[in-house]
Amino acid sequence: MQDSVTQAASSGRVPGWKVGLADLWPVLLGMASLFVPSFYRLFTGVWATEDQAHGPIILALSCWLLYRQWPDMLARSAGGRGARFGWLPFTAGLLAYIVGRSQQIYILEIGSFICLTASLVLILRGWTALRVQWFPFFFMLFMIPLPAELVIMLTMPMKMAVSWATEQLLYAAGYPIARAGVILQIGQYQLLVANACAGLQTLLTLEALGLFYLNVVRHTSAFRNITLALFIIPISFSANVIRVIVLTLITYYFGDAAGQGFLHGFAGMVLFISALSLILGIDTLLQWFVSRRQLRSISPTGTPP
Repeated sequence: MQDSVTQAASSGRVPGWKVGLADLWPVLLGMASLFVPSFYRLFTGVWATEDQAHGPIILALSCWLLYRQWPDMLARSAGGRGARFGWLPFTAGLLAYIVGRSQQIYILEIGSFICLTASLVLILRGWTALRVQWFPFFFMLFMIPLPAELVIMLTMPMKMAVSWATEQLLYAAGYPIARAGVILQIGQYQLLVANACAGLQTLLTLEALGLFYLNVVRHTSAFRNITLALFIIPISFSANVIRVIVLTLITYYFGDAAGQGFLHGFAGMVLFISALSLILGIDTLLQWFVSRRQLRSISPTGTPP
């Protein structure tokens, strides 16, 4: 029955997202009963804060990627058999959910959602289907709230680095700025570089943005993919510095109320626009470099040397 439905989808009679789901309603109902309360708690709790506001975006993009690759997954796994090995991570995911839900440990509770969903794909459609859908499940890892102790431990050196870079750049531009740790003094105003401005979660969000871009564009050049992936970390750092500079200048010219009010949220948009612009700029530069290298490898007669 699944093969006939798959053929109907390939002919355009059945939407891709419906293929294979008609027989899975008990599984989907069971997953909903487990995780609807969990995601409701996230949407009304941690994900409603500025530090974790990227969570719903990551979830939505992951679902879109699953939907986008669903017909290809069915086509490539047609005629195959499910893998019994999938029951092992499925059992581990259930145990992780029980512990995480009862103890309110997000890394286990939400991590079990990824584990269970990937296990179901493996059990029902086999290894080929999981290979097709591996990136959406990997991408979901970025939506898991990390333990507060780990975030605090890793955030402080990042905040120090962003604060130092902001001070050096604005001082070189002639602004009256000084720094004490993560506190910036510009004119008569003092600004504390908070976790949301230069923290670990922001870096992870920008990393996720870069990886999502790589997955969507799917360059054929391995050099271009690897180089762009390596540039994601400095791009994330640079975007954080740009955001703090924008907030500092807003406070300097318009006062503390403007810096902490509406324009603070605008600076958050500046962060992601800056990151996306840097990714596109470097990708364009890499495209030019790869094209030049390909032209040089061709002889004047038009054939490879």
